[in-house]
Amino acid sequence: MVPRIKVVVSVVVLALAFSVLLWSTLREGAEYYKHVDEVMVSSQQWDGKQIQLHGFVVPGSILVRSDTLEYRFQLQNQGSIVSASYTGIVPDTFKDGAEVVLSGKLTDHNFMVSPNGVMAKCPSKYEAK
Repeated sequence: MVPRIKVVVSVVVLALAFSVLLWSTLREGAEYYKHVDEVMVSSQQWDGKQIQLHGFVVPGSILVRSDTLEYRFQLQNQGSIVSASYTGIVPDTFKDGAEVVLSGKLTDHNFMVSPNGVMAKCPSKYEAK
């Protein structure tokens, strides 16, 4: 009888430890994937949360400080616009009108992009005709 109790207690403890480890790992690494128009409708709901933001770079909005590699630009989708800032190297395909996904946090209607958080879609010239 005692060996069965030891086995049951061991299984319960291991299952609990695994569940806690899985929960804490997924909680920190979880990111929402949203479009600009979805986020800007209720921006207060998304303040400070880690999200991936999908949209298109507003033509003429890219400002670059070449000495610090600081980028400021606007991202749009279906009429909604958000300002974004990023410091670092951007992909070659990052330009006016480019479709991009940014990883970062929304703060006071400005999207702060995480390091290496800019992913630009390849232009349509690479798609099959």
